Amino acid sequence: MKLKTGIGYQSYAEMMEKNIFYIDKTLFLRDWWEYADKVTLITRPRRFGKTLNMSTVECFFSIKYANRGDLFEGKSIWEEKSPDSGYAYRKLQGKYPVIFMSFADVKPTNNAGMTALEEMKAIVKQIIANEYKKYREIMVSDLFSDDDRAHFASVNRDMDDLTASMSIMVLCSYLEKYHGQKAIILLDEYDTPMQEAWLHGYWDQAVNFFRNFFGITFKNIDSFDRAIITGITRIARESIFSDLNHLETVATTSNKYAAYFGFTEKEVFKALDLTGMGGQKQGVKQWYDGFTFGDCTDIYNPWSITSFIANAGKYDTYWANTSSNALVSTLMKTGSATMKQTVENLIAGEGFRAPIDEQIVFSQIEKNENAIWSLLLASGYLKVLNTDPFTSDRAEAPHYTLALTNLEVMFLFKKIIREWFEIETSGSTYNNFVKALLLDDVGYMNEFMNEIALKSFSQFDIAKSSSWPDAPERFYHGFVLGLMVGLQNRFTITSNRESGFGRYDVLLTPLDLEKDNAYIIEFKVHRPGQEKDLQETVEKAHAQIQEKHYKAALTASGIPPEKIRKYGFAFKGKKCLIG
Repeated sequence: MKLKTGIGYQSYAEMMEKNIFYIDKTLFLRDWWEYADKVTLITRPRRFGKTLNMSTVECFFSIKYANRGDLFEGKSIWEEKSPDSGYAYRKLQGKYPVIFMSFADVKPTNNAGMTALEEMKAIVKQIIANEYKKYREIMVSDLFSDDDRAHFASVNRDMDDLTASMSIMVLCSYLEKYHGQKAIILLDEYDTPMQEAWLHGYWDQAVNFFRNFFGITFKNIDSFDRAIITGITRIARESIFSDLNHLETVATTSNKYAAYFGFTEKEVFKALDLTGMGGQKQGVKQWYDGFTFGDCTDIYNPWSITSFIANAGKYDTYWANTSSNALVSTLMKTGSATMKQTVENLIAGEGFRAPIDEQIVFSQIEKNENAIWSLLLASGYLKVLNTDPFTSDRAEAPHYTLALTNLEVMFLFKKIIREWFEIETSGSTYNNFVKALLLDDVGYMNEFMNEIALKSFSQFDIAKSSSWPDAPERFYHGFVLGLMVGLQNRFTITSNRESGFGRYDVLLTPLDLEKDNAYIIEFKVHRPGQEKDLQETVEKAHAQIQEKHYKAALTASGIPPEKIRKYGFAFKGKKCLIG
């Protein structure tokens, strides 16, 4: 059977009208209606059907889709009745004014002749203005005064911040007056502009803007019937939701709506059977399974499954390739040596234990690596293997054992590490650096490192803004580790582990001792008050290798001293010396 998979559709009506492959999630409408929460925040990783579900809500409830029951005929919701009253849910179809906005594209480009903050506000204001335009025909009614019409017309891209903050609340009042029915508000990808603000340095200003907008829009609960907000992360309430005490949050660890975002294994395997790919079930499971929402395990990413079917069973990193992964890349790049070691262990298939707080506090991300793991879990890059039993006397966040979600995510992590170092120089040049290391060609190693530092390090240099005092060493440490990813088939690569009387930076232990030497690498950033030049910094690196007896781990495994190479990497700004 040939399914019309139709990659990239996010409109429920369009999918139904074009008969695009769809897994029925319409019982979400029933559950959401029965829970009757005033404002619901649902967080899920990207490409997990958030936008499609919001579109489904709009098509079912919106007055714009009145008399379009054909869109739901044959779906689960259409024959469903309320368990309490026996009321048929189909009677709700097309009965409510619906305000549906998405902030998914609020990503300043810095090409608009304004600051990133100004551009962000302008985009949000344009989105609000576009929503107003959908209802401009109601203003011809005698129900509205000239002042109402003047205010309606004032909502545009150039409106002031206060007008923008009050705009949705006011639109709700207009819609209720005209239709005699309070509106439903849908806001998709609410946190995209906040992530952009954190990445580009205007977080505090963005928080002030959105705190007012969300507070006025959603705190005035008498102005709307109910609302759904979706996003990837649950941004801490004290940041932008400080006034919303009635907010019902449904995060990835919640059982609420667990099976409605993403495909279950039963749904995936049925689709594979329908397309004649039933023999690929175990491969698909290894590549794309692993997401867990509440107690619902074996959740698959819809984008990957749909793409796999559309591409006739070709395995690829479909979900991982749908985003720049800028935030994840930045966090991994600027993380401590301990974090980089954890990433190495994750790529090797190991898990680790960490406290997880599902409220993401962006101001803590640079200072608290547990906040990073929380963000990676919310974003779908990590999965929960198990949770520590809850105890009432525990004051801290619950601890989870985490691992990379699946094979697709593992390939993504490897790709991110490689991509840090593929900005100015071809991949073959990087291979030449590795060859030079294995051949003890110190001259070429120095030539390469100084060339790439001159061309690219300004793009990566985070020392000026980082709160960590050892940021430069950690940055260079991560840079060189990335260069060595390609050696995993010949060496066991470890970093920041104990050996002798201290913790070495990087250790390469050969898998074939007859073929390869072992390597100890120590990083040092030049300290002007302590060393006169880079050569002295290199000497200090070698002295530390010797004094701390870092070779102990190698000699204990039977590697003779003559097979151990020791390198000091000294850095000063964009200058490097290896010896």
